Amino acid sequence: MGKYLEFNGKKLPIVAVMQDFHDLSMRGDISPLVFGGNTGSIFHIRLHPNDAQDGTWRNGINKIQQAFKTIYPDTDFSYQFFDETIASMYVNETKTASLLKWATGLAILISCLGLVGLVMYTINSRMKEIGIRKILGSSVMNIISILSKDFMRLILIAFLVAAPLAWLIMHRWLSDFAFRTQLSWWVFVMSGLAMLFIAVLTLSVQTLRAAIANPVKSLRTE
Repeated sequence: MGKYLEFNGKKLPIVAVMQDFHDLSMRGDISPLVFGGNTGSIFHIRLHPNDAQDGTWRNGINKIQQAFKTIYPDTDFSYQFFDETIASMYVNETKTASLLKWATGLAILISCLGLVGLVMYTINSRMKEIGIRKILGSSVMNIISILSKDFMRLILIAFLVAAPLAWLIMHRWLSDFAFRTQLSWWVFVMSGLAMLFIAVLTLSVQTLRAAIANPVKSLRTE
């Protein structure tokens, strides 16, 4: 290209220019990077991805090691795959994601147990009301909607409180990255629908049992 670059005290010719790419974590901007042909005993070798499973890579690496030790007998041979290098940049994120999965599952389980307990308490305290409504002609679906309405209101309030907090926490976490995705509104909508579905599934068993129960048992004089 007719251009030269001063690098490590040497004036090296520039033979090609590559398109920008990330060689570090997405937290930082793309930094200048130079590949030098005579910078020492470090080499970048591309292996064909289709040969990873049949032992071709292993045989190729063994041959590379033999050639390396022939040229650099006093230098230890070591290698690292580029995908492993990339993965090592996000060890904390991977551990956090795994921890959050378990924490989320545990939180959902505890919430469902608490919701079941609250539903059972509410139904037991309103058994006579349910019996009277059934005698006066209320359908099973009507009784289920009456029992579920208050709980749905509480779940909606919980979502309205949790969604802004989740958006704020995620926004601050993503701000640490120079290149990041945008938080989409549909993520929160899908989360709200999933939360509503789990709540309805939790409520349905207890409310259905109360709605189809014999009203005579709840209204009889003890």
